[in-house]
Amino acid sequence: MTDSPKVTHQPENSLFAIQIDSDMAYQEYIQTKTDLVITHTEVPKQLEGKGLGSLLAKNALQYAEEHGLKLMPLCPFMAAYIRKNYETYKHLLAPGFNV
Repeated sequence: MTDSPKVTHQPENSLFAIQIDSDMAYQEYIQTKTDLVITHTEVPKQLEGKGLGSLLAKNALQYAEEHGLKLMPLCPFMAAYIRKNYETYKHLLAPGFNV
């Protein structure tokens, strides 16, 4: 694994991704005019425990904030990440959406 993995945004595929050699960790989303719906986060078993899921989550949250989007974390990993960092990210949650 590289020292600092880079998250790439692939809007044509509706995902954020980290490519390491032949493996890819990714986070799928649906974007509307007002919301960013995180639907799935996948980290291959061989890349688990390296903080890649958290890096993807931080990237998605930063993207939502920069684009004025409200977040709807349907993905259990993303919901858990926000729950752990609730005070930092609660302002990004879509109205009426709880984690």
